[in-house]
Amino acid sequence: MKETYFISYDLMNDKDYKTLSNELEKLGAERVLLSLWCLKKSNTSAEKLRDHIGGFIDNDDKIVVIKSATTYGWASRGELLFNPNSL
Repeated sequence: MKETYFISYDLMNDKDYKTLSNELEKLGAERVLLSLWCLKKSNTSAEKLRDHIGGFIDNDDKIVVIKSATTYGWASRGELLFNPNSL
């Protein structure tokens, strides 16, 4: 069964992080806000995703991966780049 994950990060230096966004897209993630992505994936965990994505950022960057209890267990304000309910 696929579960919904939200991935957010703070990139501390102004660098080219195209490899990070390419990897998130490769995983099937969609950009919700500039540094917030959402994806549905099976056979993984927040820890495994954190560790995998950690290979695409620097040691001083920050990342959080949240497993959503439900697809609709979130709220937003303003226009999103992508609606996570569309996954």
